[in-house]
Amino acid sequence: MSLSIGIVGLPNVGKSTLFTALTRKQVDAANYPFATIEPNVGLVPVPDGRLDRLAELVHPQRIVPATVEFVDIAGLVKGASEGEGLGNQFLANIRETDAIAEVVRYFRDPNVIHVDGRVDPASDVETIKTELVLADLGTLERALPRLEKEAKRDAALARKLDVARRMEAWLGQGHRARTMEMTDEERASIRDLHLLTMKPMLYVANVDESEIGAPLSPIDGIAPVPICAKIEAEMAELDPADLAEFLEMEGLAEPGLNALIRQAYQLLGLQSFFTAGVQEVRAWTVRVGAKAPEAAGVIHSDFERGFIKAEVISYADYDALETEAAAKAAGKLRIEGKEYIMADGDVVHFRFNV
Repeated sequence: MSLSIGIVGLPNVGKSTLFTALTRKQVDAANYPFATIEPNVGLVPVPDGRLDRLAELVHPQRIVPATVEFVDIAGLVKGASEGEGLGNQFLANIRETDAIAEVVRYFRDPNVIHVDGRVDPASDVETIKTELVLADLGTLERALPRLEKEAKRDAALARKLDVARRMEAWLGQGHRARTMEMTDEERASIRDLHLLTMKPMLYVANVDESEIGAPLSPIDGIAPVPICAKIEAEMAELDPADLAEFLEMEGLAEPGLNALIRQAYQLLGLQSFFTAGVQEVRAWTVRVGAKAPEAAGVIHSDFERGFIKAEVISYADYDALETEAAAKAAGKLRIEGKEYIMADGDVVHFRFNV
């Protein structure tokens, strides 16, 4: 599954530094707005100790983690919805992503210019929100005349028109599209409008090193993920032994990026299941709520088309019993059919026939 998260924020909040830490891919993090003009894209492995444990038990030839695609998008500025600061291009890049991670500047460094001349997280968040809401209002303004014509010819489109009009009023009050009360059918009816504020949102608080671990107030009701991008970028350059020593010295269990990546993965409504054999141990990505045939199709479309059954061991049972044979002997290997809903951490072998 190729799902992507756009990293957005005002200029000089640490987006490119964070992206470098996430992907170990060097990008231009110069100290001025618009250093990143074309979006940089990187696939990031999802840290998962369960995958390492399965590899330890199975001794495969290779280990393949699940991944999330991150897109580093140049800084938005006030007026972006009207084209300011190359705004149209940047908004188009955001539109192509599945979710948004907004980096909010909390760190205070007089050597790094703030585009508004002051560090004010709440104001920065409001600026980005306003620009995205205005961009969505522009989308609806262009779409409504077409929808009105189509609804006259096709009564079935009347509901879509009604939802679009309600949405225009909701956005006009400064709310995000995602927060408007809708049924699943109504939400699906306007999906093709690709509203920016309909996307899942994650906030990343880029803090000073001294503030790592300090409690932060929620943003729009969402707890931000505290990260010191500068420190995370330095940690990304360390080999495993030096990294372990650094974490111990700092009193950290793991790099902050690990928590960020996992939260981003969950934000997209994703979970992992595993296949484990001598050739490879692999984490596969599937949406939460997916049934077994859909999960099989993630591996290969033939697996879904010819699905017969799934042989499933929960990760907890595999971890405790240590081999597939032991799990089977203990009655922990289950045979599941087409209606089985996948659970996070399932270790699966699919049977199929085409």
